[in-house]
Amino acid sequence: MKDGIGNISKRGGESKLWRSRTRSHVAPDRAQPESKFVDQSPWANLPPELLLDIIQRVEESEAAWPARAVVVFCAAVCRSWREITKEIVKTPEQCGRLTFPISLKQPGPRESPIQCYIRRDRATSTYLLFYGLVPSEGESDKLLLAARKVRRATCSDFVISLAADDFSRASNTYVGKLRSNFLGTKFTIYDSQPPCDSIIPSTSRSNLRFHSKQVSPRLPACNYSIGTITYEFNVLRARGPRRMHCVLHSIPVSAIQEGGTVPTLSVFPHSFDEQLSPLASSRGNEPVIDTRSPSLPATPVCSLGSGKPLTLKNKAPRWHEQLQCWCLNFRGRVTVASVKNFQLSAAVDPSHNVSLEEQEKVILQFGKIGKDIFTMDYQYPLSAFQAFTICLSSFDTKPACE
Repeated sequence: MKDGIGNISKRGGESKLWRSRTRSHVAPDRAQPESKFVDQSPWANLPPELLLDIIQRVEESEAAWPARAVVVFCAAVCRSWREITKEIVKTPEQCGRLTFPISLKQPGPRESPIQCYIRRDRATSTYLLFYGLVPSEGESDKLLLAARKVRRATCSDFVISLAADDFSRASNTYVGKLRSNFLGTKFTIYDSQPPCDSIIPSTSRSNLRFHSKQVSPRLPACNYSIGTITYEFNVLRARGPRRMHCVLHSIPVSAIQEGGTVPTLSVFPHSFDEQLSPLASSRGNEPVIDTRSPSLPATPVCSLGSGKPLTLKNKAPRWHEQLQCWCLNFRGRVTVASVKNFQLSAAVDPSHNVSLEEQEKVILQFGKIGKDIFTMDYQYPLSAFQAFTICLSSFDTKPACE
């Protein structure tokens, strides 16, 4: 049955997307136009009860990539298959698996972290996030996200995409960016979609993006600020590692309390799917100008009402006298000493009624295991996109913090 599903998806023209090394192996969350052949095939006319049972068994059996691509193929057959697949596939918080692109913006599991690694390419200033423990010899690891560093006069930008060869903000693979200040001590995380329902729209002209020839109604009006990362100054060159704080405006502190939840997107906005899909074919390589000034202050646009945003801080390491270095327990996931290594946990007041166990839990850890290879393990309430942006901030030069 699984071979038949794979053959159907290939006839639908989707196999190139799943097998490309430079493309994300996470399934596109946009409804693709089904061909007449697929719509009129017997596969589209299976009884719903039988179809539900088949896809449910496939989803349960194919738990790891690249075999999990079979679940993706099910969603690519036709509309009825896609709706049932989306109904069966759970969020990473519930099942600990990544399937569709929206999974990258949903919170990770609560009990055990999702383990990934980042590969840095110094020549091209790109950073690739892969799903897996360590790089495999066959290079069959699943690409989740890619980022490219763009140096500007007053700041640095990390443009984040679903594809490793397309970092255009006009592309439907663009998911957000990370922007630093001049000193590299403060970073702002921008999401290409609103992360929650209560959005304060920006009316500033500087947030609009214009095409070189005309105003484009197909592009999102602005990026949404969902968090900030701040590194403490170390002007006296005091002995010790970097100290950082992350304020996530899209996650309330109540999310880590007992029974708390994070506002979670289930799908990308419908208008986003319709507006961005034809851009690549209609405009080619014409430039798109971002008129946002790097010097303008960044204001959070995601409102949590009366709730306070979640704040993360790095865990303080201890000095090891025999090794003569600062040490943290990374549980074997970090093997090379580096100033970039860190672990983040929640920073809460006693009034927030958060258990001590929850306060000590490592929500995100990042560290070096080889030349230009770093591990990234994250869990609830962070998403893969948020965790990746926080780790990217560690790569930027910080002369005032070291």
